[in-house]
Amino acid sequence: MSQPLTIAALQSEAALFAVRESAHFEPGLYGVTDGKAVGTYLEHKFQTHLATQFDYIRGNSAKGIDFPELGVDIKVTSIRQPQSSCPFKSASQKIYGLGYSLLVFVYDKSDDPAQQAARLDLRHTVFVSAERTADWQTTSGLRRLLENQGNRDDVLAFFLERMLPVDEIEAHALAEQVLRQPPELGYLTVSNALQWRLQYSRVIEQAGQVPGVLRLA
Repeated sequence: MSQPLTIAALQSEAALFAVRESAHFEPGLYGVTDGKAVGTYLEHKFQTHLATQFDYIRGNSAKGIDFPELGVDIKVTSIRQPQSSCPFKSASQKIYGLGYSLLVFVYDKSDDPAQQAARLDLRHTVFVSAERTADWQTTSGLRRLLENQGNRDDVLAFFLERMLPVDEIEAHALAEQVLRQPPELGYLTVSNALQWRLQYSRVIEQAGQVPGVLRLA
């Protein structure tokens, strides 16, 4: 009988999956260079694995995050350029986080001509808690500013310098919130775009060494 999926179980299964998948040769990915296709393959395979043991609501990218009950989204990215995109909701995500946690699989793909199959070596499997999914430069800069007795005008000037995508009314409201509620340090690099561009180099470097960024495998 299936058991409810928990955060702890998700993390444990992700670690086991990473080890097993790293030893697997997949003919269907041989010669494939499309990162989106690789990501879709890996996500579906992990979800299928979980579904044999756990009872949970399965989300998708069209409807939102992968594990809506747990508040967790899967991200799959190549070690060669560890980044991905996610929907832009508001500029506050860059300061206070995305609003959900990330399970990040970082792979190194190689093709084996002898077997006519590809192998995805999952080099890093990292869990980033929701409160640590904000932008590093923005959160560290704001924290330094506040420690130096910064006021609302200083915060607004910082927003302008960082080109935070907000209008004047949003900027003032967000500045007041920052003064009331200083942000936690985030460990992503979040670039402005129609969708947020998330970069994971710092997460990979800091995994297991800072609060809220766990190295699973």
